[in-house]
Amino acid sequence: MNGKAKAILAHITIIGWVIALILNMKDRDEFASFYIRQYLGIMIAGLLGNLALSLISTTAAMIWGVIILIAWLISLISAVTDKKNETPVIGQYFQQWFKGL
Repeated sequence: MNGKAKAILAHITIIGWVIALILNMKDRDEFASFYIRQYLGIMIAGLLGNLALSLISTTAAMIWGVIILIAWLISLISAVTDKKNETPVIGQYFQQWFKGL
């Protein structure tokens, strides 16, 4: 499986992300690694943000959910078009924090 296919697979549910991670560990591809890190960051940001904001307001949590959905779509479209685009604002941190993946 090539890097682009692994990068796209990583965006399709948590199971797809785990499969892409395992496949990428066997045959490392920098493009796939980039998107595995990006999507892990998007998932964590979505989960933590939603947990925190749902305590404050359901409206704020829904808005955060839409923001995360847009970040996911941007990341997926970039993977499909063979471009390495970081998630706006926080994508550079994902690359630093998860550089071991």
